[in-house]
Amino acid sequence: MNAPTSSQLPPTQKRALLTGGEGFTGRYLQAALKQLGVDCCCLRANLLDGAAVVDELKGQRFDWVFHLAAIANVAHGQVDEIYQVNVLGTRHLLEGLLGLQHKPASVVLASSANVYGNNPAELHSETLALEPTNDYAVSKLAMEYLARTWFARLPICLVRPFNYTGVGQTEQFLIPKIVGHFVRRASVIELGNVDVWRDFSDVRDVVLAYTALAQAGVHSQVVNICSGQLRSLREVFDLCQTITGQDMSIRVNPQFVRATEVVRLRGDDSRLRALMPQRRITPIADTLRWMLTHRPDTAS
Repeated sequence: MNAPTSSQLPPTQKRALLTGGEGFTGRYLQAALKQLGVDCCCLRANLLDGAAVVDELKGQRFDWVFHLAAIANVAHGQVDEIYQVNVLGTRHLLEGLLGLQHKPASVVLASSANVYGNNPAELHSETLALEPTNDYAVSKLAMEYLARTWFARLPICLVRPFNYTGVGQTEQFLIPKIVGHFVRRASVIELGNVDVWRDFSDVRDVVLAYTALAQAGVHSQVVNICSGQLRSLREVFDLCQTITGQDMSIRVNPQFVRATEVVRLRGDDSRLRALMPQRRITPIADTLRWMLTHRPDTAS
């Protein structure tokens, strides 16, 4: 069934546009918005086709916009595609939004904590010097610089999510890969460097932060989306062993060890806490338990 047009909606009902709405994060964001009574519309046009984006948005009304569509895998092999989608695709979206008769009240653009790179700071705040170490991170930083030139024209909030996970994330990412091996009761798993530390969040907490920032009308700011807590991949692996009661050995595969690996990445969540004092932080053990016990035929 097609979503109602702007003119068919009750005058008080919020309407949101999502790019990447059918992806891992997008599906959870759609569910969170629907719980708020928001009508969700996913962009169908290819973001690399600027004319198609403008044409689809023409005559529409959106209160909130969430731009999630991106090449999000650091190891993605097509470098040109990373830059085209993450930078040019974002510009096409902003052009389309600028042409709307009624401008949205909030435009949330998803960047990445990868832009911090290997900065040695213990806490990575939004004002820290940025040192991206791979093409994905560089493309996200370029997207941020692009977005800043639009701050005077659109109410843009740049969010920098740190690592997050949940049911439905593909095994291209490390935590789902580890979880998947435990679910399949494998005896061994091949990994790269497990002695790296990350700030992990639950995808359900991340999308609640996105909607809270949109509701608050935060704009012309960069906001870390993080827990402020640090865990190593080895700790995550050990937690999975504890939860399942299974033993599994780790085999280090040199092909999985990246030369530009970011060793420690912990977010400073003080700005997010100030904007969202009652926010939820799901313990990583609870997220892992949810992922380990979920069955495809049950609700998320």
